[in-house]
Amino acid sequence: MMIPLDQAQGIVLDSVSPLPIDVTPIDQALGCVLGQTVYAVNDVPSFRNSSMDGYALRSDDTKGAPVTLQIVGSVSAGHVFAGTLAPGQAVRIMTGAPIPNGADAVSMVELCEPNDDDDTVVVTTEIPAGNFIRHPGYDVAAGDVLALAGTTLRPAHLGVLGAQGIGTVPVHRRPRLGVLSTGDELFVDDGPLPPGRIRDANRHSLLGLIREEGWEPVDLGVVPDDRGALLEAFGRAAESCDALITSGGVSVGDFDIVRIVLDDVSGGSMRWMQVAIRPAKPFAFGTLAQTNLPVFGLPGNPVSAMVSFELLVRPAVRRMAGHTNLFRALVSATSTVDLARVPDGRIHFVRGHVSLDGEGHYFARPLEDQESHQLNAMANANALLILPDGRGVAQGTPVRALLFYPADVTELSDDQSTGGAGS
Repeated sequence: MMIPLDQAQGIVLDSVSPLPIDVTPIDQALGCVLGQTVYAVNDVPSFRNSSMDGYALRSDDTKGAPVTLQIVGSVSAGHVFAGTLAPGQAVRIMTGAPIPNGADAVSMVELCEPNDDDDTVVVTTEIPAGNFIRHPGYDVAAGDVLALAGTTLRPAHLGVLGAQGIGTVPVHRRPRLGVLSTGDELFVDDGPLPPGRIRDANRHSLLGLIREEGWEPVDLGVVPDDRGALLEAFGRAAESCDALITSGGVSVGDFDIVRIVLDDVSGGSMRWMQVAIRPAKPFAFGTLAQTNLPVFGLPGNPVSAMVSFELLVRPAVRRMAGHTNLFRALVSATSTVDLARVPDGRIHFVRGHVSLDGEGHYFARPLEDQESHQLNAMANANALLILPDGRGVAQGTPVRALLFYPADVTELSDDQSTGGAGS
């Protein structure tokens, strides 16, 4: 009996929890999730400085402008003007340089006419006090929240932390995920394929998906349908990984040694599911009995393995990594063709391509070759188009799309707008 996708996701998500918090150097923490809120320890900036190239001056001296001021020095970022500005004086100043004592404003260079012959400058416009001065704490004040617990650290966060002199942060550890392909049919050596054998695609795709998320992949190789070899591989996973992902051996009718061994090492906790989706209906999940290591059993067909990862593995591992936003955002796109299907009790995930028109509206088209073993279409897709159970979606009507790569959403072409479905 098939179970709904959300029920299968719930079974998996209820069985995993965030990994422990490690103190990590900030330059190794990109993409990690903060385990504790981080507060500012210093004002940024810590001193008054100029936000513009120009002249530091006393605002009172510019009343009745234009006025002529005496240039008594210059100061650039990283240096300090030693004296104190007297009435009628100005200092040439560069962006980021400390404001000289006695100055209370900066005039941009475009409003000034310097005379190098007598070291004077004509300021052509009255300058208000505080003009182009960044005061201490202008960006961040000591005690401010820099990043809340649960924040995914992006490059700007690392810059904010570095500006405070904070070198390490408490983050949830990056998940280490073991990937194992199973099956006597898999051939890993060089040279011509023997009769009836195929090369392994799943392991390479799954390892790539893990790297793409910023997690740590552990390549456990290809294992034949042999009890001893499977036990040895599961043992290696238990010693070095936070979760194990296998592909092959979970479909009805598959050679049962994989199921037997997984049932044994999981203490019978493995759930062998038929999820109400297409592709990727067969899916297994459980934990190793002695270590509680989560085990995700994915189908052997390459597209099914990738779709299973997206819908069932990725959300669970994001929870392990400390994320609370577990699923990708969905967009609504107008279908450029009829997306016909027949009712079968399942949600269909169609490999497709999403584009934008000149007004920012999404349009979607399916790619050819939708069988679960046809990986090339997956390589050309930037989205999965979601067709609920029923008769499908008519041309010109909305379809929900799960975007893999928003940056690859390109401008709608004439061929796409007329319903071209080629890849």
